[in-house]
Amino acid sequence: MGYHIDSPRQAGTTRRDALGMAAALLTGGVLSAGAAAPRVDQEEPDEACPATYDPDFEAALAEADAALPEDDARGLPPEGPRPRFRLPLRRRFRVTTRYGTRGNWSAGHHTGVDLAVPRGTPVYAVGAGVVVLARWSGAYGKAVTVRMSDGHYAVYGHLSSIRVRQGSHVRAGTRLGSSGSTGRATGPHLHLEIRARRQYGSDINPYRYLARRGAHLW
Repeated sequence: MGYHIDSPRQAGTTRRDALGMAAALLTGGVLSAGAAAPRVDQEEPDEACPATYDPDFEAALAEADAALPEDDARGLPPEGPRPRFRLPLRRRFRVTTRYGTRGNWSAGHHTGVDLAVPRGTPVYAVGAGVVVLARWSGAYGKAVTVRMSDGHYAVYGHLSSIRVRQGSHVRAGTRLGSSGSTGRATGPHLHLEIRARRQYGSDINPYRYLARRGAHLW
């Protein structure tokens, strides 16, 4: 890709670059496991994600998380040495805001990755876990937060609808809801945020997190 995925992007992707990447995927015949179609990695600033720290959401998340047993794994299949992970989308998407992009977010950078898809696109759990919150979540709009079996938290934001309930157990590939633009968003997309802990600011790189578990965003 020509840049380090842990670092902010230094220059926007040109149309020629995007077309070249799409052609390479189409002609190369090599797609990541679980990918239904080639992805064009292209930034579109008109669909930015201004969502940032929301104290009401973080307080609700802390309260809900404390009410759930830490080792609650009812209904989940036993995990082997390499638990199964999936992509959150099964159709073509565009990356509109990358992880780590510098800006006026409370953390000083974009805490997740924004994947632009049409409103109503199915959104799936990337890994197994328990749903901590499934409700309106302030700046994240309608969102689902899952505490995964490895202790990480996944936030799926700006959904148009939610199909799971608080306390539900999900597996990798369970449908959580549909994409949208609720909350602080300027266009339909999925904001996927992976946190090492529950607290805002503990975010980690979702590209690396998923890639190390066999699910590649590109």
